[in-house]
Amino acid sequence: MGNRRVTLAIILMSTLIVVLDNTVLNVAIPTILRDFHTTVPTLEWVITGYALTFATLLIIGGRLGDLYGSRRMFIIGAGIFATGSLLAALSWNVGSLILGEAVIEGIGASMMLPATLSLLSTNFQGRDRAAAFAAWGAMAGSAAGLGPLVGGFLTTDVSWRWSFGINVIIAPLAMVGAFLFIAPPPRRPGAAREPIDFVGAALIATGMFSLVFALSEGGTYGWFTAIGDVRIGPWTVWPSSRPVSIVPVVFLLSFVLLGCFYRYERRREAPLFQFDLLAHRTFRYGLLATVVLAMGQFGMVLCLALFLQESLHLTALQNGLWMLPFGALILMGAPVGGRLAMRINTVSVVRIGLACQTVALVYLASVLSTHTVFLQLLPGLVVYGIGSGFAMSQLTNVVLSEIPLDRSGVASGTNTTVRQVGSALGIAVIGTVVTTQTINHASSAIRSSTLAAGVQQAAVDRVHVMGASYAPAPGAPSAATHELTAIVARAVASASHDAILFAAATLVIGTGLSMLIPTRPARAPAATTEQELAALAPIDAEAAIEGLA
Repeated sequence: MGNRRVTLAIILMSTLIVVLDNTVLNVAIPTILRDFHTTVPTLEWVITGYALTFATLLIIGGRLGDLYGSRRMFIIGAGIFATGSLLAALSWNVGSLILGEAVIEGIGASMMLPATLSLLSTNFQGRDRAAAFAAWGAMAGSAAGLGPLVGGFLTTDVSWRWSFGINVIIAPLAMVGAFLFIAPPPRRPGAAREPIDFVGAALIATGMFSLVFALSEGGTYGWFTAIGDVRIGPWTVWPSSRPVSIVPVVFLLSFVLLGCFYRYERRREAPLFQFDLLAHRTFRYGLLATVVLAMGQFGMVLCLALFLQESLHLTALQNGLWMLPFGALILMGAPVGGRLAMRINTVSVVRIGLACQTVALVYLASVLSTHTVFLQLLPGLVVYGIGSGFAMSQLTNVVLSEIPLDRSGVASGTNTTVRQVGSALGIAVIGTVVTTQTINHASSAIRSSTLAAGVQQAAVDRVHVMGASYAPAPGAPSAATHELTAIVARAVASASHDAILFAAATLVIGTGLSMLIPTRPARAPAATTEQELAALAPIDAEAAIEGLA
């Protein structure tokens, strides 16, 4: 039991630092801009690049864990992650920050996170599996709410560099802990190590990079019409003068590459990804539900962040504090969901969680206005956090419930990749809804105002360019500035209402998809050794919770 507690602690802390890197830097952008004297589009590659590298290599990282051992890949990934964090913490310009955070850390994270799920699958079997996955889901989910708070605190009171400095401390400790306390998975008698599928790796990497890039960057470069130059360093790769944006071209490229990956893998005897895994209904429909869940959650977090800062004019740190109940309730809801899964079943807990999230979003949409106070948002954040704790913690358990142990790494990588794609899709789609509706509401209100015709036209043009981040032009009359600021604040609140209802509709679809998941898996993961068979024996529920809490 002691080693399992240490194993869980190592996995949870590693999961936290990997997932936090997706959100912790958002609030530090203004400070980094001043420190490095750079531009917002250039700096966005720090955050976008991490997500792109991470999502691109997740399936490959999971497969390497299947081939060479999840513990080994976890240790190697943690070492790479720590190296990238050290470079990012000591960075002297944007280039070194991008290399450390977006490239090196992204590579390490893509090896670490699938390994954490694989290690859970092999070390926690029987009835305590639900509790272990509950803890993992709570840690992964709460990072979305805790990231802005941690980033705001470090940026305001310490230094944004400590967002990476923490990783330099935790990742090496995780490496040592994994080496000392996590047992390597047993080798199957007579099992031959399969060769690495380099062609499949190249196809899935380029295909996923293209897909996540297109989903993430549509708002920056234009979904159809080019609105900005695509630049890599000093080179312009795709100028805005072209009649079409790079985004639909990259979308088409991603579909071609992923289609080629599918056809190539179906013909191989030892594929990188076994599409036969999709025959398991828990895996197939669980992944679909995961996409929708991530889409709704990350879209909601983006929408509320825009509302709090652009409509209520809160600071980044205040934004983090207002969102704190959301992250805290995920941590509280996940173990409750784990206990509940032992008394009813895991799939029912997921459905309850999705239903709670839907109800919470409808409530949140009903209270959004420029006069909203924290206590009005609190019930919605509480219910949404509990629902996220239920759904996120147990959905991963559902996805992996029928997967053979020797395929748990690639299945874990697929699960996390799908979550990344869902988050990118949610941010892209719901971000577009907020921007479009803000422009529509603000333009209509400006044209019906008593402002002079010239001021109205200039303001409408500026709203179309800046969207929810609108700020009056320098030198504008103070009376007009005050009125325009109030108009745009009301427009952002109305747009956030529309976007959150859209997210609620998305979760309704997710709840419907969860009905397709069988309540009980058709079979347990394959166990071929006495040690694995013993691990599958039932364990007392209360003892499991006490051991994992």
